[in-house]
Amino acid sequence: MKKVLFLCTGNSCRSQMAEAIVNARLGREWQAVSAGTKPAGYIHPKALEALAEIGIRHTGRSKRADEFQGVDFDLVVTVCDSAAEECPVWLGKGKRIHHSFFDPAATDDMVDFRRVRDEIAKIIPQILTQSVS
Repeated sequence: MKKVLFLCTGNSCRSQMAEAIVNARLGREWQAVSAGTKPAGYIHPKALEALAEIGIRHTGRSKRADEFQGVDFDLVVTVCDSAAEECPVWLGKGKRIHHSFFDPAATDDMVDFRRVRDEIAKIIPQILTQSVS
């Protein structure tokens, strides 16, 4: 099974949604985890609501990137510009990809959470398929 780490700054919205979507829809091929360079310490309730709307119940937690020091990932995907700049150098030999998604917490509007969720659900599987053969 391939392992992917989704990395953002707060680990409360985008990376959590990516983790949940991959584990729910691609869990036979991929094991996904997420972390933040400066974790918020919670998962945004609207991110959980947006996932629930598409039948995904996520029970993760906000985590620091250094919790995964020493873990080999096949792929590390940074989902915000800040995390891409702060991506830890110790993340090992896995391939790194950057794709920035809008931060829906910036507006706190459910419409934005749904839009970002849908973008993640469309784009992340393509990234996983194209980047690791």
